[in-house]
Amino acid sequence: MSSTVNGLKWSAIERLATQAIQLIAMLFLARLLGPSAFGLVGMLAVFIAVSQVFTDSGFTSALIRHSERTESDFSTAFYFNIFIGFFCYLIIFLLAPFIASFFEQPELVNLVRVLALNIVIHSFTIVQRAKLTIAMDFKTQAKTSLLSVVVSCGVALYMAELGFGVWALVSQTLSNAFFSVVLLNLFHPWVPKKGFSNKSFKYLFGFGSKLLAASLIDTIFKNIYQIIIGKHFSATQVGFFTQANQLSLMPAMTMTTVIQRVTYPMLTNIQSDINKFEEIYLLTLRLAALIVFPLMVLLSISAEPFINTFLGAKWLPASELLSILSLAFMLYPIHAINLNLLQVKGRSDIFLKLEIIKKTLITIMLIFTIPFGVKAMCIGLLLHSFIAFFINSFYTGKFSRLNTTKQLSMLLPICGCVMFSGLLTYIFTWYLITNYIVNSVVHLVINLIVMPVIYIGLIYWVENDLYTQILHVVFRKRLN
Repeated sequence: MSSTVNGLKWSAIERLATQAIQLIAMLFLARLLGPSAFGLVGMLAVFIAVSQVFTDSGFTSALIRHSERTESDFSTAFYFNIFIGFFCYLIIFLLAPFIASFFEQPELVNLVRVLALNIVIHSFTIVQRAKLTIAMDFKTQAKTSLLSVVVSCGVALYMAELGFGVWALVSQTLSNAFFSVVLLNLFHPWVPKKGFSNKSFKYLFGFGSKLLAASLIDTIFKNIYQIIIGKHFSATQVGFFTQANQLSLMPAMTMTTVIQRVTYPMLTNIQSDINKFEEIYLLTLRLAALIVFPLMVLLSISAEPFINTFLGAKWLPASELLSILSLAFMLYPIHAINLNLLQVKGRSDIFLKLEIIKKTLITIMLIFTIPFGVKAMCIGLLLHSFIAFFINSFYTGKFSRLNTTKQLSMLLPICGCVMFSGLLTYIFTWYLITNYIVNSVVHLVINLIVMPVIYIGLIYWVENDLYTQILHVVFRKRLN
């Protein structure tokens, strides 16, 4: 348990610190560069993301899950990752003119060819990060990520100040990837000691291929909105959506990654003890909801003053999208934890089946919402998120006692506290804005004070056992 707590601590430090630095840099860059630059990079996101999924091919999860992994497994994964990384880059390089033609943006040819170098660089870090995760060594990963982010953000801001425009964003991605490789080899040097093994490949690909297919579907649909908006609207509209999507996804994904990276190897090790497994799983679910739900609702009700304060008036059209998407991503950690259980149980086939079902549903929603504009598309995402919860939890209940009813009984009290505190805060600030002169900064500060106070009070009253556990972990207090 000590290794789990230590892993959680360092994983939290890494994700929270890196995301905080990236958020601050992104806010400055957004002011300097404007929506169009972010829109151009947003159009290319799907091609880079899909290539990275191919490069990994589910081998990371397969290595972590495999209890009898050998050096041959690591070496095989390394050689495969490098080969696929170079292959994907070659494909994107050749397709660059067609991508630019599709979006009717000629500058995308050079942008995508340079940005795609990130795929090759990233392929050199996959096995090392898997080894560190297996060893629960999140401290090394934290140092690597923090230093890489600081340097890359510095490079991007410097280039933006010099007037390089969208290339500042490209330099941020590439410098982050490059310094990650360098620092990982300084802090945790590793080179493959074996050759490529067909036996290892069969196991790794046998498990990883289903995750690969599921991840491909998920990645394409996560980025399909930028493609559709870029094709039917403009780079500026893509920029608004991309910024709103990143700002809403960041807190949800950060906390989910922290929890998931630590609990996946831990739950894999205790899956034979059913009672302990389900006890930890439910606690993880409640903790994720306790932290992420209020963050997302607070962001939703504070979207307009937040955008106006930090990005400026030219970004205000993104605030309405941010408000909707924040609620859509509120359930992000719950989805991830449910899907995590299927991977722990080795049911990557069900994982794939679920992705096909959910992505079919989102396709139907896209067809109906595209004619009504970007806002309607975001509302479709919100509706899809809540439907996806029932789909995921239904299948989770097939492989454990953690069915939809059980999960709802754990989550609804927390959700009720969040919604009530958010509603009271919204009504209070609406009254102030209606009757007094309240600028964006004051509006934002009031929200940041009022909602947490109400929420913590409600949690103390409704979920006292969870409140006490949090105090024990944070302040090392003795439980009564």
